[in-house]
Amino acid sequence: MSKDFYSILGVSRDASPEDIKKAYRKLSKELHPDKHKGDKAREQKFKEINEAYEALADPQKRKTYDQFGSVGNGGSSGSSGSGGFGGFDFSGFSGQGGDAGGIGDLFETFFGGQRGRAPKKEEQRGRDLEMRVQITFAESVSGVQKKISVRRLQPCEACRGQGNAPGAASVPCSDCHGTGQITRTVQSFFGAIRQSVQCNKCSGSGKVPEKMCPTCDGEGRVLSSGDVMVDIPGGIADGQTIRLRGYGEAGRRSASSGDLYVRINVQTDARFVREGDDIHTSVSMSVLQAILGDDISVDTVHGSIAWRIPAGTQPAQVFRLKGKGMPSVKGHGHGDHYVTVMLKVPTKLTREERKLFEEWKRIVRS
Repeated sequence: MSKDFYSILGVSRDASPEDIKKAYRKLSKELHPDKHKGDKAREQKFKEINEAYEALADPQKRKTYDQFGSVGNGGSSGSSGSGGFGGFDFSGFSGQGGDAGGIGDLFETFFGGQRGRAPKKEEQRGRDLEMRVQITFAESVSGVQKKISVRRLQPCEACRGQGNAPGAASVPCSDCHGTGQITRTVQSFFGAIRQSVQCNKCSGSGKVPEKMCPTCDGEGRVLSSGDVMVDIPGGIADGQTIRLRGYGEAGRRSASSGDLYVRINVQTDARFVREGDDIHTSVSMSVLQAILGDDISVDTVHGSIAWRIPAGTQPAQVFRLKGKGMPSVKGHGHGDHYVTVMLKVPTKLTREERKLFEEWKRIVRS
């Protein structure tokens, strides 16, 4: 009988990949054998959640499982083969019987994602930053350029971000011998496993300054403030974010910089209600204007325009002004402007006005 991988991970069948990953990580921490040594039941459960995650994390395997209730090659059999890893069955994770490429996160946890291959150098990228900028509603229509002050780690000018003192060179890191990785031994339910991790001393670059820059203490970056110009496109909505690549904090010793995320806050305008790229407003008019029609002025996000009210306009009737809404933030086209008619009924009449309305009533009744 096939296993219900969704139930094992505690997620619904329409769960997103991110939800599945979160559920797996949570259960993996709770049921890890290192926390419950000798508990066979929890060890079996740990195997099951890894098997379930492996099937659901891969889009193709998940599609196959949803259609047929298994992922093939024993992926849902739950058999406990006699391989070299404490009886854990990897048959469901192998593609063509060669590299067990499907086990993904499990190997990544214990082997640093390398699976026996030569470790890749990964330099320490700078941290991403987030800031907020407030603009007016009118600026959100036309677009605007804003200057913001950002205090962040920036490349050291004295050493040009290298971390070396003047005249000094970079030399291979003594901790990792220039590889950018160090090997450590961790204990798992598989036994003792050698794991490659990024070297802290060189931040994965494999090199360190022969002599440290006195300005930045060999970091290659210093804390300073500077102005950044942000081009905000017309049509941007409240809460949207603009990403400025490379404007985050500088990486250590010439490693790549992080990004700056600018979240836009748009002030409201009492005249307009925005829905997507469409704008909604209302106009008040008299009963006579609605009956006879009239020329009036309508405020739009692009300015005031002349508009003809057609004769016989009804209360709460909605009219569409095509292309008079917000510009698309992608740079092409506009939304529409919808006008709702609100009738003003007079509460006080002059003697002459009342006489005219009475005459009109008599005519209508006759």
